[in-house]
Amino acid sequence: MTIAVGCIADDYTGASDLANTLTRAGLRVVQTIGVPAHGLALPEVDAVVLSLKIRSVPAAAAVARAREADRWLRGRGAAHVMYKVCSTFDSTDAGNIGPVMDALRDDAGEPIVLVTPAFPETGRTIYKGNLFVGAVPLNESPLKDHPLNPMRDANLVRVLGRQSAAPVGLVDLATVAAGPDAVRARLSALAGGGVRAAVADGVFDRDLEPVGTVALDGRVSIGASGLGLGLARALVAAGRVRPAAGDTGAGSAVGGWAACLAGSCSEATLGQIAEAERSMPVLRLDAEALVGGGDDELRRALAWAGERIAAGPVLIASSAPPAAVAALQARHGRDGAGLAIEHAMATLAEGLCARGVRRLVVAGGETAGAVVDRLGIPAFLLGPEIAPGVPVMRTIGGPDMLLALKSGNFGGTAFFRDALALMG
Repeated sequence: MTIAVGCIADDYTGASDLANTLTRAGLRVVQTIGVPAHGLALPEVDAVVLSLKIRSVPAAAAVARAREADRWLRGRGAAHVMYKVCSTFDSTDAGNIGPVMDALRDDAGEPIVLVTPAFPETGRTIYKGNLFVGAVPLNESPLKDHPLNPMRDANLVRVLGRQSAAPVGLVDLATVAAGPDAVRARLSALAGGGVRAAVADGVFDRDLEPVGTVALDGRVSIGASGLGLGLARALVAAGRVRPAAGDTGAGSAVGGWAACLAGSCSEATLGQIAEAERSMPVLRLDAEALVGGGDDELRRALAWAGERIAAGPVLIASSAPPAAVAALQARHGRDGAGLAIEHAMATLAEGLCARGVRRLVVAGGETAGAVVDRLGIPAFLLGPEIAPGVPVMRTIGGPDMLLALKSGNFGGTAFFRDALALMG
């Protein structure tokens, strides 16, 4: 296998978002869970997205896993590797974006790297280095309250500068709009002044193209799926990839029951759960009981699902409003509460699949990671898009299933209903 571009994603839902974006741009894509085991048969593709779960682990562990993934991708011919991060740049002052960026840049021997989480299609734009969600800066949006990585500063030059061991600069919108040569000149000037990373502005979809073109000059870049779109368009424009045609069959129907699991506490997911109650049975779990041990609560949930699932899809949610999450974390610790709920949701997924579920929708990045790990799924093919950044995915190398892994903030109000309709 020789791939045109390799991608390392810091969580599973973000990986699906990127894989979906690359597929829409015409690339043949496979998403793997972790670094593939030796002997896993993958089809010939243009891009491989390695899904890691390193957004909220200690920085040293994130760096080690990202380097392992980078070595695997380089060994399969990837001349350029993109490190995919969240479009809301979820990361504390200790990392992990900066430390991973520094490591991959140094390993690649690059003097400077481009960084941009801009993705205008999903309302994520950057102006003067400040990240906007819709019309407001990140730190004024509901997304500022991520339970693990709250974001209180919209200025990404400052945010990344606090994480990186080297200075961070800016490629402003006027430079991006002037085209690739202007971006190259700005990067050269910054590198000459000792700057090792540059945040690129992006307000319009067209801004992604010069950034992607220049990023391909080097061996590594950092960004959200919008950067992936820019890279894909640049590869096609340069003739390095021939746009794929035809249906992969990844979305074709499977048998079995359907279920949804929601662990995200985002405002979007909370609204989606409320809407789902209009069309399917919904069980809201007792988060305190889950963190306190949870066996009785899990047995209750599986029994509840077992009584209803033959009649149609069900949804089980551990999601709660930010105030309730904060109170739970205050009693049990942020990491302790989060890990206990992830474990509980993974156990529910395992139990549901044992009862015949073969179509599974999961909301929340940490929840999705825990579920996919528990089910032991090694890779996916990409199927039709449910919502921007969220495809139907078909398993490779495991039980034949269709899954949808949704970042908490993605999708419209009727997301769960829409996902199940596309999954047959």
